[in-house]
Amino acid sequence: MRISCSVPSSRNLFIMSRRIHSHSPSPPRSAKRAKRVTQLTSESFRNGVVLAPMVRSGALPTRLFALKHGATLVWAPEIVDKAILHSERAVDPITGVISYNGQQNRAIFTSHPIEKPYLIYQIGSADPALAVQAAKKVLGDVSGFDLNCGCPKPFSTHCGMGAALLTNPDLLCSILVALREAIPPEITLSAKIRLLPSQEDTLELVRRILATGVNALTVHCRTRNMRDRDKAMIERLKDIVNLVKATGKDIAVIENGDCISAEDAKRVRETTGADSVMIARAAEANPSCFSNTPLTDIHHTLVPAYLRLAKYLDNNWSLTKFCVSQFKSAHTEVNGKADEKRVRETVVKAKSFEDVLDIAGGVWSGEDDFKQIVRAIEGREHDSLAVPMEVNASSTEEPLFCSLSRVLEARTSDDKYTTPPGSQNPHPPPPVSEAHLLPDAPRTLPALISGKEPMTPT
Repeated sequence: MRISCSVPSSRNLFIMSRRIHSHSPSPPRSAKRAKRVTQLTSESFRNGVVLAPMVRSGALPTRLFALKHGATLVWAPEIVDKAILHSERAVDPITGVISYNGQQNRAIFTSHPIEKPYLIYQIGSADPALAVQAAKKVLGDVSGFDLNCGCPKPFSTHCGMGAALLTNPDLLCSILVALREAIPPEITLSAKIRLLPSQEDTLELVRRILATGVNALTVHCRTRNMRDRDKAMIERLKDIVNLVKATGKDIAVIENGDCISAEDAKRVRETTGADSVMIARAAEANPSCFSNTPLTDIHHTLVPAYLRLAKYLDNNWSLTKFCVSQFKSAHTEVNGKADEKRVRETVVKAKSFEDVLDIAGGVWSGEDDFKQIVRAIEGREHDSLAVPMEVNASSTEEPLFCSLSRVLEARTSDDKYTTPPGSQNPHPPPPVSEAHLLPDAPRTLPALISGKEPMTPT
């Protein structure tokens, strides 16, 4: 480790002092100002294409780009209940990024207020009480909770979590009931399951889940023993959709498995009758896949902006590197394939953001990229999400999105932040129980490079 003994200038001290995170449990609010809340309902889970919860691949920059390019909702990566309970909430006063930091200041979960109206937090749990505590920990920064009942990876199934809950429906449903009773009614609750080998057993499990008070149910149309290379059995979802409709409950059904784009989602919905479609692997490769016109040649149409945004948001370099190294898309340029390979190899060899400055365009202008995302999200219809509360008639407070834009536009060049030399950006550990107390996991290259089965659950 290199230790710099140079004394920072007064200007750098000022910038660094502004960068120090606030550890206030919640942002201060004025009682005299208007209050606005964003509220999801079962309807919010319909007629959309959503981003799946993906460990590491579902990082904050990826979620923001997915929203920019049309994702109707985004799921955060699964976080084990015990891991988030031992974290400390911090807010970056410059960018607004919210971090839940564990030991050694490593971020277990990061989010931003601009994504909150669309953000679903996925809990990994096998204990109703711990699940409730975990939900309450992040309650103010998300709009919905989802229980992971489908991930087959060992880090998720140990201690009875993830896909292990499929064979323990009593525990699965008790967790959902506990969450529904504990969280406010305006916060949505959902579950993500896999198919059981028997269709009859699957339908019985769904019946029990529907009685817990969930607003939505996501079905990954593979069994626990199936992997991504196995074709998803989407035809089996039709029976589940019909079952939900027969109950008369206001519950949305989301299909997950083998959907590659917004256009392909139409095929999946027509085949299954699902209310919405969730995309995982295609979004890992290209977060713009939610658009009707997804980006091509993303080695220069997306990667540079992604790198700039990640640095601006202080996203961990190793995590950023992992995400970018998985990106790939169609090519329209003559040398597109060769250029993409060159960019990927450069990113894989890089040890810090500074090593990819040329790829990022030569200037770290991530704030401008963030402004573009804010404007894209602001351009959406918020009427179905924004629920005004009783306010003081004399209040003049602007909505969150408008206020955020004004703050960004009002900044001067002095406010732009560059990570001080020697500072360490938190690195999210694998989502296992007490994960923040474990040493860093080995850095595994993605399947795109290593040729091995990907570690990211979809």
